[in-house]
Formats: sequence, structure tokens, C-alpha cells
Amino acid sequence: MDQSDVESQISFTIDDDEISDSGSVCDASATSPLCDFFTSDGFLPIGEANMEHGLIKSSLLLGMGPMGKHTNVVAIHKNFMLSLTRKARFESFKLFSQAVAEKCGGNANVRHGWYGGTRDEIHGIVNHGFSQCGRPNGQSYGVGVHLASLKFPIDCALSSEVDGDGLRHILLCRVIMGNMEAVCPGSTQFHPSSQKFDSGVDNVLAPRRFIVWSANMNSHIFPAFIISFKAPCLKDFQRVQAKVLKPTSLMSFSTLISLLSRLLNPSKMALIDKSYNDFRGRKLTRPQFIHRLRLTAGDKLLVAVLKRHTQGVLC
Repeated sequence: MDQSDVESQISFTIDDDEISDSGSVCDASATSPLCDFFTSDGFLPIGEANMEHGLIKSSLLLGMGPMGKHTNVVAIHKNFMLSLTRKARFESFKLFSQAVAEKCGGNANVRHGWYGGTRDEIHGIVNHGFSQCGRPNGQSYGVGVHLASLKFPIDCALSSEVDGDGLRHILLCRVIMGNMEAVCPGSTQFHPSSQKFDSGVDNVLAPRRFIVWSANMNSHIFPAFIISFKAPCLKDFQRVQAKVLKPTSLMSFSTLISLLSRLLNPSKMALIDKSYNDFRGRKLTRPQFIHRLRLTAGDKLLVAVLKRHTQGVLC
């Protein structure tokens, strides 16, 4: 099953506007004692036999790319809206969905987005809502709440932090996007550019990043699930990312690609050349190009090439 299949099934499965009966799907044995922290927040564990658990786990692991095989999903908690306050928030989300749908010709364009943070930040969001917004780690696409689209949980996983138990936690949210507008890299935009638009994205045709403006952050985002997982390899990924994300301090992209052409087979170089041309033609952002470059060439080779170049071994 590929990511598009998982995405369509998740949308079909968890888009039901009815409030679930917690007794029918909650599995008290499904959670690790390390994740009991969230049960007091009204998020109850769902077991591996549950369809939602399987689909969300598959989507996470597929979207983690090569690191998926080193990622262990420890628990998935679902928002069962057990309190009147939580039910009111859900009803409010539905009302805003209807309002945006009316404005947009019948389609509120509700998507699913990942959000990563510290355990305490996730705890605060599910209890009190989003209290602040800002630029995510990496290149800015406006000031707002940034979520990763369903195909790219790796982006928000990198924004999560390991807690005292060695776990990372991310949210899977339902997000009212309405009419989306492209936001340029480096933008400081913090509201729609006109009344025609409701939200921002990095790419209208194939969004990887959703931007919900601060005025809508607690009406257009509904946290539906908390996923707790272990991914030891993310530390190495972040360490390598710090070295690779600024190749221009060591060499230009063109120089790097020239060096790689001596070490990679023609098929891989064709992929890199295409991605580089797309980047130069502004079809890809810099982080997107770097992500593809890393997937194709591999982090070990890239770090080795950069290191050897700085030492004057390669020229």
C-alpha cells in the first residue's frame, strides 16, 4: 500500500463527524505506561486491531522514508471528546467547516496535518488550544501554525523533542484549509492576502506545508490523535541535517553535484539533475531539493564528500 492509498483511507475513516463511543474502540491495554500522561487529557488509547491505528501507523512509517524501518510506534491516543468542553470544540470545528464550505462553494477543503512539539507543548494544545504561532524550524513560509501534510510526517517529527522516557509525540489534526494561497519562502505574512483566501501553503498543487493564520488557529485545527513513538535515528538525521542544510558555506550546489557525478550511477544522477533543475526553476523549495538530494545520494556519501572537499581531497 503506498502513501496515497493510506491517505485516502485515513480520510475516509476518520472524517466521520459523529462522536465515537469510547467504549467500542478504546483499548486500555494498548498504551504503554510511558504514555499514560495523555489519558488524563481525554485522549484514550486505541489498539493495533483498530483500523485507525493501522492506517495512522502506516502513514507515519511511510512518510518517515528510510527512517520508517527504525521507527517504533509505541501508542496512539484518540480524542474521544469525553468532556462538554471537548464536545463544544468539536461542534465549533464543524460549524466553521460549514461556514468555510459555504464561502468556498460547498467544499471546506478539510485536510489532515501533522504537528510536532515537546510533550508539554502537545499537552497544552490538547487541553487549552494553540497559544502561540510562529515560524517552524527551517525556512519560513509566513507566521502562523505550521503543519505537515499527511505524506510528510518526517517534517513535524523533526520538530518534536524526545521526552524523559525517550519518546517523541506528534499530533494528527483535521485542518480546515478552504481556499489556499501560496506563501513564498522567507515570507513574514501573517494573514490572508485577500478575503478570497483562508490559509497558506508552500505549493498549491502539491502542498507539503500547511499554514493556518493565528486568527484561525483554534477554530480551523482540531487535534484528533496523539502518536507516541521512538525514532533513535532522528538524532543522527538532525545532526547530519545541520551539516548538509548549509552546503553553500562549503561549496555551491553545482560543485556538490559535479562531485557526486563521479561517485553515483547515471540513474541516480538523472534524478538529482532533475531535482536541481526543478529547484532552479522554482518548482522546488531549497529544503525540498535538499530532502530529495539526501534521499537519492544518502547522508553518508554527502557528509563524506563535504568533508573530503573541505580537506582538499576532492577538487
